[in-house]
Amino acid sequence: HLPSMRTPTEMIVGLVLCPCGLLLTLTGTLAPSWRQVSLIPDQPMDVVWEQGLWDICRERQSTHDRLCGQADELGYFEQVPVRVAQGLMPSSLVVTLVGLVVAALGVRCWQPEPRHLVAGVAGLVLLLSGLMSLVPSSWYTQELWALPAPPGSTLSVGYSLVLSYLGSCLEILGGLALALSFHHCCQER
Repeated sequence: HLPSMRTPTEMIVGLVLCPCGLLLTLTGTLAPSWRQVSLIPDQPMDVVWEQGLWDICRERQSTHDRLCGQADELGYFEQVPVRVAQGLMPSSLVVTLVGLVVAALGVRCWQPEPRHLVAGVAGLVLLLSGLMSLVPSSWYTQELWALPAPPGSTLSVGYSLVLSYLGSCLEILGGLALALSFHHCCQER
């Protein structure tokens, strides 16, 4: 039985989806737009607040003047879904990086044959990291309208929350693809 120099499809899929998920989750974590607050009473009509995990920005849409570092007068950052997201999103990024390093060691890493067991473990780690970022994104979405906002204002989902969702889903799918490597382990034994 000659060693095959081909990398199994599930490993390629996992190694493509997971870094893409990492980039989307990183952008979603750092960018200040998990929620947009518009039509704020006592403010000009074109003012929008963008609330993220770490910052609140105020933008005038007519002039595109943007000022971040706004004071949190309503206690937005003290809310439980925001605090949980502040903890889980960076943790998810670290776990994703660890999973990608393990995946690189298992997929080929200068060996004639991939290490299926190592790639499978990496898949489980990446699946966990995707779930770690999906939970706060989902909870935040559930509580979006319950988080404090000026009365009478309009609330909408921001692009950072969408990117976090997409990144989480890509990491979960990539992790599942890599976890299929366990199937080859069982066949070898």
